[in-house]
This record gives sequence, C-alpha cells and structure tokens, in this order.
Amino acid sequence: MIHLLQVSTANDAGSYLPVGIQVIFAVGLIVLLIGVTHLLGPTRKTSDKLQTFASGIETHGDARQPMAIKYFLTAILFVLFDVEVIFFYPYAVNFKELGWNGLWAVLMFVGFFLCGFIYIIKKGALKWED
Repeated sequence: MIHLLQVSTANDAGSYLPVGIQVIFAVGLIVLLIGVTHLLGPTRKTSDKLQTFASGIETHGDARQPMAIKYFLTAILFVLFDVEVIFFYPYAVNFKELGWNGLWAVLMFVGFFLCGFIYIIKKGALKWED
C-alpha cells in the first residue's frame, strides 16, 4: 500500500509567524530611525524655515480663490477617455478567439464611446473661450 504525503492546508497561527515577525521588525526599525533622527538632528527654527515653501516660488494671493472649472473638466475627461481606451487592449490581444461576437461587442463599445464624445463636444465642454 502506498502512502501519499499529505500537505497541510490548515490556517494555524504558526503559518503567520514569519509575516508577524517581519511586520514587527519593519515597524520597529521605522520607529527607531525616526526617533534617532529627532534626537540627533539639528533643531534650529529660524524665520526662513518657518515660512511656507511652494517650490521656491514666492506665495501670492489666496489659495481659496475660485478657479475655472474648465481645468478640472478637461482633466476628468482625459482620464475618462484614457481609461476607456485601455479596454481596447484585451480585444486586440484576443480578437481571433472572440470572433464575430467580440467584433460586435467592440463596435458597440466604440459606438457608445463616440456618442459620449459627441455629447461632450455638443455641450461645449472642451471650448476654452468664455
């Protein structure tokens, strides 16, 4: 009679021990390094260091002033259409296996895509002149 080696698939606490040790080690190292830098690092607070810094550019105006929605709308539309284009990749990779059903699905997707684009153009979402 042949005995087969059984692989234990039980989720006991011992199987998580290496992960727990690694997490404890990582958190401990982070706390240690932050503590050492605060203890050994310089703490000179000058007026130059306490001023707000924006990439070396002098601050002017209020950050709460209204901004044109066109910037945000253009960014959101770019992301939207960029993500939609990503859906063409699986079709391009598997177009032989998908056959005619895949072709009709992609044509329908392109049709919806174009309807949305035409709607955006007709609404004037990409016109910058106000």
